[in-house]
This record gives sequence, structure tokens and C-alpha cells, in this order.
Amino acid sequence: MILKTTEFKQLFGEISRKNGFSLEYGGWFKESNECIFVLDLQKSNYSNLYYLNIKVFIQGSFGRQYSKEKDLVKKKVGNIFIRQPMEYNNAFDLESTMTDNERRLLLENLFVNFLNVFSNKVLTKAGIKELVEKNEIPSFPATKAL
Repeated sequence: MILKTTEFKQLFGEISRKNGFSLEYGGWFKESNECIFVLDLQKSNYSNLYYLNIKVFIQGSFGRQYSKEKDLVKKKVGNIFIRQPMEYNNAFDLESTMTDNERRLLLENLFVNFLNVFSNKVLTKAGIKELVEKNEIPSFPATKAL
């Protein structure tokens, strides 16, 4: 069964809220005093596929203080930018043959096994530094300066 875009966004939003994210400006946010974590669904121009943009904005990087705003969702890349792990790609392909229940379970697993753990780690500068040292995230100027 092919899931419609609005149904997929509603499902993703429901699971996001259950995992402590707040919906603002079309993206889902978690924040601390040190960082803002943003999830953004980006629709492919070529198919009924979505990409999950995962962005982290580090307070004080490049002398900048961030606040929740629309530009963080759709225009800015973030000091850290990654996408969902490959094993979850099928959940974002609305043309896949998976059932609604299978898609829900895969998205719930994405949050439980990756997004919650990752967001908790990158909401602190110490956590980001640890991930950089372990080569678990790309090392950009903003993360090297921590």
C-alpha cells in the first residue's frame, strides 16, 4: 500500500512528539543551552521518497547564537548535518510495499535506536566532541573548535 505524503508526515510527527520533539516551522526540534537539534523531512524531486535531514546547531559556533526559527529547518545546513542510517531508508520510501504497521515500527525503531541516543549526545558540546573523536560524525570547523 502506498502511503500518502500527508499521512506519512502525520505519522512521523506523532512518533516525533512521543519521543520528546516539538513541531515548529515544519521541523521537529530538541534543544539544550548548548545546541539545537533539528529534524527536517525533505521530499525527493524525482520520486515519492523522503530524506531525513538531521541538523545540529552549536551555540557560540562562529560567534553565533541560534534560536528556533524557520531558517533552521529549510535554509540552514547546521554545524553538523547527516541523514538517517541506511537501514531505515525503506521507511522513507512511500512507494515501498511495506504495510503501514511495518513503516510505523521501522520509524519507531529509528527514534528508539538512533535519533534519541544521537540527539541526547549532540545536545552537549562534550557529547559532540566525543563523537568527533570516535569518528562517528564528520569533523567540520565548528566541531573541531569544541
